[in-house]
Amino acid sequence: MSLEHRYDFVWIFDVKDGNPNGDPDAGNLPRIDAETGHGLVTDVALKRKIRNFVAMTRDQTENAPQPDEKRYEIYVREKAILNLQNKRAYAALGIELQEDAAENEEGKKGKKKRKGGGDAVERARRWMCQNFFDVRTFGAVMSTGVNCGQVRGPVQLTFARSVEPIVAQEHSITRMAVATEEEAAKQQGDNRTMGRKHTVPYGLYVAHGFVSAFLADQTGFDEDDLQLLYQAICQSFEHDRSAARGEMATRALIVFEHESKLGNAPAYALFERIQIRRKPGVEVPRAVEDYDIKINEEDLPPGVRLLRLC
Repeated sequence: MSLEHRYDFVWIFDVKDGNPNGDPDAGNLPRIDAETGHGLVTDVALKRKIRNFVAMTRDQTENAPQPDEKRYEIYVREKAILNLQNKRAYAALGIELQEDAAENEEGKKGKKKRKGGGDAVERARRWMCQNFFDVRTFGAVMSTGVNCGQVRGPVQLTFARSVEPIVAQEHSITRMAVATEEEAAKQQGDNRTMGRKHTVPYGLYVAHGFVSAFLADQTGFDEDDLQLLYQAICQSFEHDRSAARGEMATRALIVFEHESKLGNAPAYALFERIQIRRKPGVEVPRAVEDYDIKINEEDLPPGVRLLRLC
């Protein structure tokens, strides 16, 4: 069933004694806005949580109880080779890939590259949307080598930003073992490995999301996909535990449903109805209970309905 409404949503989650999104360019420190000190979690990291949840719960293609279960494969998955994924579309559609010789600057023939062309690319693009949940949800650039075109996804997420500045703590940790005999010899049998771990004592984060019904029509993103997206947002942290991430949990998913596809109010005006403030008397917040989360549900713009999903 195709989407008949525009949706804007607010994803509120928190972290306790964990690193919600390490920055590999900064020694895996929690990401921070350098000017304000607010914590950040990238949209890519949030999408990864959703992809992993869908892969865990729905991407069972070999033992799918129904043929349409193949709709829930994940395109951008760990250790995937994307051009091999693209080739599957051509193989499934029975389209032979063209072989074009690439010319270098001197006009000499170089290595051959596989590509698709014309109507074949559009057919491959549709096949990818039909079979991969994340392609028809978030979009993808699939024109690298084996050309399956580009998809602009109907669901877009912003960076998540903490409500207040965070403190990134660094801890020394010890492993009571070493990796090699050479290391053991240097330590004369002590056999310890020192390391570092970064955590945020507590942070409450907010991300914004947008669902376009018009783009959903182009990719085939439907009502079932939307409900699966909401389920992934509400439950993904419960199945993404690790020592590095500490305690993370979705605290609220607040959805503004528009009566029309075009929308009945600007997203920013709806997001501004949600106010999060530290409670009076709380000097150092360490739990979601230390904040007041207020939602102004009065006098919503005509044609807009508010839903609290978790």
